[in-house]
Formats: sequence, C-alpha cells, structure tokens
Amino acid sequence: MSSRIVVALSGALAAAVLGAVGFVVTGAYDVAANVQHTQAVHSLLEFTMQRSVRRRAAHVVPPPGLDAAQTVARGAACFRVHCVQCHGGPGMAQAAIGRSMQPLPGPLVDAPARWTVAELYWITRNGIKMSGMPAWQQRLSDADLWALAAFMQRLPDFDVAAFAAATARAPVPPACGPEAAAVTRPASAERGRDSLTQYACNACHRIPGVTGSDVHVGPPLAGIGGRGLIAGRLPNTPDAMVRWLRDPRAVDPQTTMPDMEVTEADARDIAAYLATLR
Repeated sequence: MSSRIVVALSGALAAAVLGAVGFVVTGAYDVAANVQHTQAVHSLLEFTMQRSVRRRAAHVVPPPGLDAAQTVARGAACFRVHCVQCHGGPGMAQAAIGRSMQPLPGPLVDAPARWTVAELYWITRNGIKMSGMPAWQQRLSDADLWALAAFMQRLPDFDVAAFAAATARAPVPPACGPEAAAVTRPASAERGRDSLTQYACNACHRIPGVTGSDVHVGPPLAGIGGRGLIAGRLPNTPDAMVRWLRDPRAVDPQTTMPDMEVTEADARDIAAYLATLR
C-alpha cells in the first residue's frame, strides 16, 4: 500500500472520528422522546436487538405443558397486571406511559410471527436495554415468565371479548410474583451486583462495579463492607444488612430510603456484594 493511500485513509478516519466527537459534544442528536428516531436509526436498533435476542435465546428450552389452559390463563392474568400498560391488547389501548415512549412498545398480537416462545421468554426475563422494556427476572417467578410467553404465543387467537375475559380473571395462585423458593439458595455477590440495578439502587447511590450516573441523592457505597454500622444503628453484619434493605424505616423511622420491596433472597445477594466493597 502506497504512502499516499495510507495518508488518505488516515485522514478519512481522523475526519470521521472528529465528526463523531463533534456530533456528540454539540448535542446535535435530539434525544427528546416526542421526536422519533430516523428510520435508519430505528431499523438499525431493531435489527441489532433481534440478532442479539436470537443468539442468546438459541439454547433456551421451553418446558412441557405450555399449551395447557391453566398455564395460558396464568399468563393472561400476569399480562393484565404487568404488560397492558405499555403494550395494550385486542380492544385495549396502551396507557399514556406506553403511548409516549420512544421507541414505541407496540401491541404484541403479532409477536408469535416475529418471535419463538423461547425468545419471548428471554425478552420478558431479561428486558431490552435502552428501550424501556424491563427485566422481569427478579419480579416474576420462572413459571410466570413461561406462562406469559405461552399467553403471548396465543394472543392472535383472542378477539376483543376473549381477551377481556381472559385478562379479567384473577392470577392463578401463586402467580405474578417472585420465586418464593429462591430464598433457600446460597447468597451470591455476583447476583447481588445485578440485583442492585434491578431494584434501582444505582438511581440514588454511586456503587463501585455498578454502572450508573454520577448521582448524589444517597451516600456513595464505596467502602460500605468495611464500615462498622449500617445507617448509624445496626452492626454491619449480613443479617443486619438484609434487615435494612428489606425494611429501612423499621430500622430508622426518619430515613428517606424507600422500601424497594426487596425479597429476602435478593437482599442476601445484595448484602453479599456490598460486603465485598472495602
């Protein structure tokens, strides 16, 4: 390759880098949620998401019995509680929050044409970054997640009346909640680091090892594993940390830390991770 070509390519690369930096620094891209992405950006994001989901869900094996009426009914009840706000359903509009999001979390009536049941399970369980789609892994049991996927696979079969009837039923006990049996699992610091984001702890605290904005609402948690007291009241032990995470106002009635409805199993995982921050 001649030196002229090398110089030309280097100049083009430098110009591209400078252009990208200028685009970011000047705030040229409009991030307002009431302004749509360009079609090119939307299509690129959607294609990237589809390929990512298919790669990660490729080895997910659906359990037997997803066609059972009770499973579909359980999924319908959970769909009503957690999904219609953003996705709506046959004859049921999305709530204002769902209609206002960008990208738009559209109806899922055509979901079976685009996704397998394993992929729907993966999406519901893990969520999608930068889309508003949350990860339900720590708020729903695995049985609920599969029931939701099974129901979504059946959505094209529901007309307005059938959808209204199916989603009007109460959840099948003990549906639409976290996995109760998980409390028996050993505490995991790795799981705890992930749980800190699922309970939005990084919305108020700067936490080493956890990605987040430079927030100053709650105290930074660097070094918390080496502190003598929790909230200035409890000895810094795993059990005390679990107590604090699950019911902060029972420990300190004046605290502004809210009750995030942390399950005991997740609290033990979070406590295990916070103990490593020394």
